[in-house]
Amino acid sequence: MGLLLRWWRRLTAMRTAIVLLFLLALAAVPGSLLPQRSLSQNNVNGYFADHPTLAPFLDRLYLFDVFSSPWFAAIYLLLFISLIGCVLPRGLEHARNLRAAPPPAPRHLLRLRDSGEVATPLPGGQSLDVVEEELRVRKFRVVRRNGVHGPELSAEKGYLKETGNLLFHLSLVALLLGLAGGKLWGYEGSILVTEGQGFCNSFQQYDTHSAGPLVDSGDLTPLCVDLEDFRAEYEEDLTAASFTADIRYGGPGEDGRATTIGVNEPLRLDGDRIYVTGHGFSPTFSVTRPDGTALTDVSVPFLPSDQSTMASQGALKVPDLGDGDDQLALEGFFAPTGLVQGGILTSVNPQPLAPQVALVAYQGYLGLDSGIPQSVYSLDAGQIDRGRLTEVGAANLSAGESMTLPDGTTVTFTGFREFAALQYSHDPGQTWVLAAAVAMLAGLLGMLLLRRERVFARVPAGAGDGGTVLALASLTRGSGENAPRFAAMADDLRAALAERARTSEPEGHPRDS
Repeated sequence: MGLLLRWWRRLTAMRTAIVLLFLLALAAVPGSLLPQRSLSQNNVNGYFADHPTLAPFLDRLYLFDVFSSPWFAAIYLLLFISLIGCVLPRGLEHARNLRAAPPPAPRHLLRLRDSGEVATPLPGGQSLDVVEEELRVRKFRVVRRNGVHGPELSAEKGYLKETGNLLFHLSLVALLLGLAGGKLWGYEGSILVTEGQGFCNSFQQYDTHSAGPLVDSGDLTPLCVDLEDFRAEYEEDLTAASFTADIRYGGPGEDGRATTIGVNEPLRLDGDRIYVTGHGFSPTFSVTRPDGTALTDVSVPFLPSDQSTMASQGALKVPDLGDGDDQLALEGFFAPTGLVQGGILTSVNPQPLAPQVALVAYQGYLGLDSGIPQSVYSLDAGQIDRGRLTEVGAANLSAGESMTLPDGTTVTFTGFREFAALQYSHDPGQTWVLAAAVAMLAGLLGMLLLRRERVFARVPAGAGDGGTVLALASLTRGSGENAPRFAAMADDLRAALAERARTSEPEGHPRDS
């Protein structure tokens, strides 16, 4: 038990809480520097492609899932326990101090750093009355006592400084609780939506999603969103300036309300947010079989492989125009502003000034009904390696151009539509976190701006009615120079005592100089 108590005291010490808070901030740094799966799985995939050796090692350390990693949760939990164990005893002690009277004056009052004597012609009791009145005007709590060394007065103010300290730390605990509540009852989903299409808030429709352990699929907000138009604007140096999406949202079956959202201007509902996290292009194709069967303007998002030029890669699977081993798939490279050099298509501009696509056509068995999950944005390489999919044609196409496959199937590149990467986020702890952050700021201001101050005054034992030499002293906890404050207060008390002595003299009997 003794060992446990020693470790408990170490854990609940303020120094430990500060160290854990620093470690929590330090642990959050990788979450800002590295792409996170909860925000963009595409960016994580791009990091794996760019760093094939380093990325798996970082992934084993949960650096792509920092805020849901075991080590981050451990620091978070230890900080929470440390703050609770540190703040609650201090809060109880502060509550007792609020009800307690100011302490008696020290025995050797004039040994305090800020101390001095004030001479007054008033008797001891009247002089303490004047000091008490002045201190009460200054919002001090005042207690009179008959001490061993003579009548004395103790005054104190500045309890709000400690209250601000406790408010800051309790608000930090509330902030951690709000963040934890958001993780337990919150959820996120990401999806790529092409212009003219939409989605409803359902885990089955999201490309990737994450949910807290207390979230049930029936708890999701019934909301549907349609993307009507997307616009990307660029600076002169071709860097992205802004992304805006015109959407319409509402309940299932409703006409919905129109609004525009951007990267830093999400759609805000009660506890829900819809963010624009990226964009790209969805090339459109028309496929006509020799028997006249056709699919017109079918599209699929091509994922950007180079953000500077928006060069994108993707695949279109067309199982409906064939049976068994006669299914069609297109794998392609899309260039918003294409340039063909040596038969190789490249993109030179992120703006869609001259869109082109490089296509490779495959026929065979796609494996979509095999029960094995596969990406909708790429072909199953295993099917190609096993010979289940065979390359039957390739071409570089501009908008309106076609290529004809050996069996007479015609594939036409008809154009493109833009897509927006949307993230639906539900965090019930947002309001709680905001209120806790405001309370933390208020507590911090109280800690920095307020002073804890005690003032003592004593009439020496045996002082008669002919005059008094008051002993004054002050103890101040807070920043800044205290000596000038004490000197100013002593001057004010000296002036108040002189005024009381003047007004209390009998009329017509002025005091001798």
